[in-house]
Amino acid sequence: MGRYIGIIAVVFIAYMFYKAFKNKRQGADNQLHANGGCSSGLIGAGIGFIIGGGPIGAIIGYALGTIFGNNYTKEDTKFMGENSRQQDFSASLLVLSAAVMKADGTVKKSELDYVKRFFLQNFGQEQAEKYILTLREVLKQDIQIADVSRQIGRYMDYSSRLQLLHYLFGIASADGQVHENEVSVIETIARYMNVYTSDFESIKAMFVKKFDDAYTILGIDASASDDEVKRAYREMAKKNHPDKVSYLGEDVRKAAEKKFQEINDAYDKIKKQRGMV
Repeated sequence: MGRYIGIIAVVFIAYMFYKAFKNKRQGADNQLHANGGCSSGLIGAGIGFIIGGGPIGAIIGYALGTIFGNNYTKEDTKFMGENSRQQDFSASLLVLSAAVMKADGTVKKSELDYVKRFFLQNFGQEQAEKYILTLREVLKQDIQIADVSRQIGRYMDYSSRLQLLHYLFGIASADGQVHENEVSVIETIARYMNVYTSDFESIKAMFVKKFDDAYTILGIDASASDDEVKRAYREMAKKNHPDKVSYLGEDVRKAAEKKFQEINDAYDKIKKQRGMV
């Protein structure tokens, strides 16, 4: 019952904003246009809350409402995936990307270029353009990281959450270095998504290199026995195997292969150092 009351409240507030802006700016065409974008975004937020659910749905709904107007339909969201799970992943990706890009106080061109390349390589020209257009609108919003991350932690499977973190570190390192504020934001996201610390540190070690990064990637200490190394590798490989995210589409599966290769490389490095068979 509380959820339905919240939905009604969001839509009602959006409608009241629309009426207020329309009445206040009726005599000025240029102001009407500006307010139309705002009201479309607010109504879109209400629709997004209903369709997508929670803060992520509201953020994406607001962005799509601003882009397409308050009459946007499900056809306008097809670029985010053919099924609900793909769309959930894409929406989460867009919102969290914006949060990380803003973490150090500025949105760098290198970061935006990285995101553009990622979307282009993984989703094609037409979809990539719509992703970037939506991301630009999401970047203008205030993102409540804890609420968004909790929502993801509740509905998204564990392997997909790990893939999200890997992508976010890719954005953070796009300018050649990972800023401590960006690491802090991603760590907060991981914590609220209920990702184990060892798994967070594993992905972090793929981008923030240290002397013993191979062990960190496998989630163990250098003092681990050979049997512990083998067991840790099997567990990491199982959680991060590309097939685990294949339901999100072949494009995301291919993107997951890089993370999986890092785990294999770390294991090979340790085996070579120890002379393991």
